[in-house]
Amino acid sequence: MSTFDFSPALWDLCRKAEAKARGRFALLEQRASCNTAKILSAFSEHRVSDACFGGTTGYGYDDMGRDKLDQIYAQVFGAEKALVRTGFVNGTHTIAAAMFSCVGAGDVFLSVTGSVYDTLQTVVGLRGKVGGTFADYGIGYREVPLKEGRPDLPAIEQAAAGSQVKGVFIQRSRGYAQRQTLSCEEIGEICKVVRKVNPDAAIVVDNCYGEFVEETEPTQHGADLTAGSLIKNPGGGLAPTGGYIAGRADLVERAAFRLTVPGIGGECGATLGVNRSLYQGLFMAPHTVCQALKTAVFAAALLEEMGFSVSPGSGEERHDIIQTVDFGKPEPLLAFCRGIQAGAPVDSFAAPEPWDMPGYDCPVVMAAGAFIQGSSIELSCDAPMREPYTAFLQGGLTYEAGRLGVMAGAKYILEMEK
Repeated sequence: MSTFDFSPALWDLCRKAEAKARGRFALLEQRASCNTAKILSAFSEHRVSDACFGGTTGYGYDDMGRDKLDQIYAQVFGAEKALVRTGFVNGTHTIAAAMFSCVGAGDVFLSVTGSVYDTLQTVVGLRGKVGGTFADYGIGYREVPLKEGRPDLPAIEQAAAGSQVKGVFIQRSRGYAQRQTLSCEEIGEICKVVRKVNPDAAIVVDNCYGEFVEETEPTQHGADLTAGSLIKNPGGGLAPTGGYIAGRADLVERAAFRLTVPGIGGECGATLGVNRSLYQGLFMAPHTVCQALKTAVFAAALLEEMGFSVSPGSGEERHDIIQTVDFGKPEPLLAFCRGIQAGAPVDSFAAPEPWDMPGYDCPVVMAAGAFIQGSSIELSCDAPMREPYTAFLQGGLTYEAGRLGVMAGAKYILEMEK
């Protein structure tokens, strides 16, 4: 039997869910159109041509396509400067370079959205004894806990005061936490609070999963730097690897020195023929993000119909592409992940199992049948195997495929329950 042979009962649930979801689709498509216009304007203004797509080798000096893409990202993100490089191996690497750009020995780096994401906890010295952490460089780390899942503005104002605090960190998305994703407007409010008591502190935003979900970006609301992965939203499903940092020119330059070495920074770095994919991925990004968002809204509606607790709800506003589902126990969580995997275009034959993934404090199950390994803009679902057994669903290159993948996940749950 095919993965996509669904029962009449599941098709009935699907029709109900899609009827609920369609009310949000027009808004998502309007935002995609706005962001596409923004990108097209930047491409036009910077005179993108086929000559931009040729790659360089060796040192990579005078790579016109690479340098022009930096300028385009800066314009699209409303920033002074940007650094777009395949030398960033993942989002954590990119964000860490942004974090290190604003602090030095004796300074304090303050996270105002609770603890940093799991894989950044090693960077700030919360987990593991490895070289190169904040502690090794004499950099202090503090954090302001969330209050009922939201930023605690009075506590942030108190903690951010003082000349020692040179860097402030905001995580836009929820990570593996039961909290709400931040809108750009909410990020702007945090920036205002920090500026009031510490105008010299550099504010860094982890923008992963949030690019092009709204019509503006954090750097247009007061953030000094925003950073993310190219195999998430801004790569449009085409970028093969890499990350970007956009924001204040001096901080972007310092982040480039962290990526390579001081004095060289972004001047070197061969592109080896990937420029075309990076340009085309950015061009596709608003549309692809829209497809992922439509998939997430449909998933929320379907799993609501099945009686599970979801966040955001199918009718709620969204500020990133992540959809969470609380399954309450491991069996339906694993069944859903295995259904997502079975509905994938790549590695559909695999059966996801929890494993001790580097950077996490408990086993993690990951379902991801992606053309780009680890790509979170392609439909995937992952979860730490701990209570309340919450799945984190994201991505979908096309709504049609995303819808079928979610239905496959639902099918596996229903079959498990028989």
